[in-house]
Amino acid sequence: FSDPFINRRRANGFIQAGMRPGAISQERIRERSKMPQERQREICEDYYPCELYAFHHGYAAAYRHYFGARRTK
Repeated sequence: FSDPFINRRRANGFIQAGMRPGAISQERIRERSKMPQERQREICEDYYPCELYAFHHGYAAAYRHYFGARRTK
């Protein structure tokens, strides 16, 4: 038995009912111009331990806890 739930990014990859060709290109532009906090939240939502931590401490703290040390200058 497989998990009936998939993450939002995979779901949005194949469910695009009733979109005009122009709307699809606008959606791609919007995907590229997301705010950093929104991208970080999506990354955290895809990693279950990060999501659990976020429920108690918030998504910003959870992202820093699990992914913050990976950034190098």
